[in-house]
Amino acid sequence: MQIVELDIRLPYDGRGKVLRKIVSRVRGKIRDIHFFPPNVRGISEIRIEVEAENIRKLIKELRNVTGEGKVSFKVLSDA
Repeated sequence: MQIVELDIRLPYDGRGKVLRKIVSRVRGKIRDIHFFPPNVRGISEIRIEVEAENIRKLIKELRNVTGEGKVSFKVLSDA
């Protein structure tokens, strides 16, 4: 089990649809979530701390869901 911080950048106008799909994929594994307001270009940032077994599979699924958004991650702890 690993704790991972996901940094997701999405266009603000489509954020709701994408967030619904992301939360349904990682439901029950979310430890912390932060929403940041959009910048001048209209890009919103979301940081999510998640407990995950298979990080590569999770990142692959999230990249497919986000479409034009960007997903990066940082491993916080290995257990």
